[in-house]
Order: sequence, then C-alpha cells, then structure tokens
Amino acid sequence: MLFLIPIVFVVLLLSVRIIQQYQTGVVFQLGRYSRTLQPGLNFIIPLLEDARIVDMRVLTNDIPKQQAITKDNVPVSINGVVYFQVVDAQAAVIQVQNYLYAVSQYAQAALRDVVGGMSFDDLLAERQKIGDEIENIIQKQAQSWGLKVTAIKILDVDVPQELKEMMSRQASAEREKRATITKAEGDKMAALNLAAAAKTMAESPGAMQLRTLQTIDSLGPSQSNTVVIAVPVDILASIKVLATKINGNEPVI
Repeated sequence: MLFLIPIVFVVLLLSVRIIQQYQTGVVFQLGRYSRTLQPGLNFIIPLLEDARIVDMRVLTNDIPKQQAITKDNVPVSINGVVYFQVVDAQAAVIQVQNYLYAVSQYAQAALRDVVGGMSFDDLLAERQKIGDEIENIIQKQAQSWGLKVTAIKILDVDVPQELKEMMSRQASAEREKRATITKAEGDKMAALNLAAAAKTMAESPGAMQLRTLQTIDSLGPSQSNTVVIAVPVDILASIKVLATKINGNEPVI
C-alpha cells in the first residue's frame, strides 16, 4: 500500500489548478468543452481533462505601422494600439485559434480601410474619430470571439519629407497672413482713435494748447530734449494779415 502513496500524491498534484482572481479556466474533457473554472482552488481529472487558462484583464496589442493612401491620394504611415479584454473565455478559446493575433490582424485591416476613406487634413485633425471608427469595425467581429474592444488610440502619423516641407511652408504663410491682418486691424483702430482725437481738438479751441502744454510738461527738465512748438495755422494766417496791414501802413483795428 505504501507504493500507492507517491502515485496518489502525483495524481493530486496533477489535478490541482489554482486560478488567479484575474483569470478564468476553460476545461476540456476528452477534447470536448466541459466547464469553466472560477478563481480559487480547482481540480481536474488528470489525463482525461485539460484546462486552458485565460487572462480576463484589459490587454494591449500594438497595431504595427501601416502604409496607407488617404482619400486625396496622400501616402502616410500610421500606427496605433488597441485595448481589449476577454469577456467570454469559452468563446475566446473555441471560436478563434489565437485571439491576440486575430485582433492585431483585424485592426491593421480596419486601420487601412478607415484611413483610405478620409482626407489628409481630416486624418491629422480627427485622430479620435479614426480610433472610434476602427473600434466599431473590430467590435462587430470581436463579439463572436468573446472579446470586448475598449479603446483604440492612434499613436503616430508619418508623411514623406517633401510633404512635411510643404506643410511647414503653408503653416509659415498662414502665420504671416494672421500677423498682417492683426497689424492692419491695429492700424485701423489707431487711425480711428487719431481721427476722433483730431475732431475733439478741432471742436474745442483750447484743446490743442492744453495738449501742447501737457506734452511740454511730460518732457521734464532734461537738456537733451529739443522742443518744437507747432503754432496753429489760423494763428499764422492772422499774424500774416496783421503784418501785411502794418507794412502797408494801414490802420490796425
């Protein structure tokens, strides 16, 4: 009987399956699905049963860089990452040979299809939209595999060097355009303010003199400043008339 003890120990050792909290076990008995093992201590029948352990956590799978042509015939290289998890361990093991590889290949095909239906400008501006469209495409197939796609992110969009240079020149021209428009708007506002100030001074006889005094006062006592006082044209005209009368010996009244 003692010789049976090692045999029993080996059988118990082979029958024990410890499933982690984030795992699920799928048991096949003589090649047919038998049951699903939950987290904790589980037992199977050695030689008759086989257990496949499935990770139920969110998994990440890279989408390798893909060469694609946009709707407006611009060649791009684009890559990303897909986040998914197994929600039905039985389907993930039975319905597809390798769900990691299957998701990767399906994501690559969907990425090329989505990029081919978008313009280059939309591709640069709508990365989230691209991810959402790819997610919808993959999810339709992934459901039959017992998977759930949680998110797809576009990581990098690469374009040919000559196209990068063209985009750089376009961006520079756009910045110069905005700077010119801003300067023109500033000049317009300054002209309007100067016109309003000139109108106010024309309507107020003492406004010009007051402004002149304020300017002189702001110069300070520094000797390096040269002050030029402008005399209004109407005063110069009056002085000219007065000088003419004096030179012509006309009485000045």
